[in-house]
Amino acid sequence: MFRYTTHGTCSRQILIDMDGDVVRHVEFIGGCAGNTQGVARLVEGMKASDVIARCKGIQCRAGTSCPDQLARALEEIQARQNA
Repeated sequence: MFRYTTHGTCSRQILIDMDGDVVRHVEFIGGCAGNTQGVARLVEGMKASDVIARCKGIQCRAGTSCPDQLARALEEIQARQNA
């Protein structure tokens, strides 16, 4: 499980389980429960690159959002896998 500490959002952390390039499970710690649970369920089963393409750059406050932070977390996971 990958733990990502968020920046600029109400959520504090995102927990992500991956199977290769496929997002298996996402859990936001903190944030707006309905929205974060909805985003988490929608992206499960998707390729990380598709989630990044759809979520990166979405803004809520402070120039970011929970979906944007998820995209950033997935980019970090990809970078670690390719290192």
